[in-house]
Amino acid sequence: MLATRVLQKEGAFYFIAYKAADLLDRVSFSSRYYFEGEQIEADERGDDEVAKFIAGIEKSEKSFQRLLNRRKIRQIVNFYETAVSQPLIPGTILLFTDETLRFRRSESSESVGFLSEPDGKYLIIDGQHRLAALHFFRQKHPEQIDRIEVPCVLFDGKSADFATEMFVIINSTHTRINKSHLVDLYERVSWETPEKKFAAKLVNLLYEEADSPLRYRINRLGGRSRQEKWILQSEVFNEVFKVVQRNRRFFDERFGMRADRAYGLLRDYLKGVRDVMDAVWGDNDKFMFTRDVTLKALFRVFADLIRERKIIQGWEDERSPKIFASVVKPWAELSREFRAEGFYERFPAKGQVERVRRIHTRLGQNLNR
Repeated sequence: MLATRVLQKEGAFYFIAYKAADLLDRVSFSSRYYFEGEQIEADERGDDEVAKFIAGIEKSEKSFQRLLNRRKIRQIVNFYETAVSQPLIPGTILLFTDETLRFRRSESSESVGFLSEPDGKYLIIDGQHRLAALHFFRQKHPEQIDRIEVPCVLFDGKSADFATEMFVIINSTHTRINKSHLVDLYERVSWETPEKKFAAKLVNLLYEEADSPLRYRINRLGGRSRQEKWILQSEVFNEVFKVVQRNRRFFDERFGMRADRAYGLLRDYLKGVRDVMDAVWGDNDKFMFTRDVTLKALFRVFADLIRERKIIQGWEDERSPKIFASVVKPWAELSREFRAEGFYERFPAKGQVERVRRIHTRLGQNLNR
């Protein structure tokens, strides 16, 4: 196929005008799978052809793509059908293959030449909704598909993490996907700071590990989740990242900035809190203790305790939630303060930031040190 090669530093990529029918036969749609098998019912419910197409898309933990939105696909199909003089796909579709393709330049140009095609299918870095809509447009208007070319940028010969990085770069400066989705990918991005990767991995462990008090209670899907959640993943990440930033040396010296090693400390702290506050833990209809506003305060108390050398030494000697349970034991007497009824009057504030600070102060004043 005819392609234009673009060289940038040590890298190269290609511009291609792909025949729509050929491209649709060569791409693979995928979406990120979330551990507990969460499904976004609002986008998959129904018996129409779009819903069936979305339901059949491969879902993988290794994928970085968000799930397709049925309404958005229908809107794009409608645009394809009504557009006449306007270009259907004016922006480029970003494609990726881990195969190294062969480029044979033409006699007249070093940049323009002929590029081989991969044996496997392309991964779509950006443009899944536009191509999904094109798939349905082809079904409805097969006589028009041969008159459509799709502008594409193709990256080849890199690892799968390269595609993930491209996805994060494209989406991190926009509001096109929720922040929790990006947090879920931070640890796979080479240019992110060690502190961000460390914090992101800690949050993922809190979500997925069987012994975590927050297992499956962290909302990775934003408002689209259909299961009971306590706090957004992005909010947990923000708090954990602050803890890591302020105690970078501690985590480096004690755990070598390895999240799998540091996880036990944070897990045992939360277990200790859960043991003491068992009467109100998880009962979010009557109490606010495991609501987002209080969970944020809990992470801030954790940061305070890290600086208490005696407490940390005690945990390192015993490696048990009992160490933290003894520290937060006075909180049991505060349980009634976290009743949902009257909670906002007991912790008055102009907004969540101030309320978290008030709860943090209240809890911090009632510790056995």
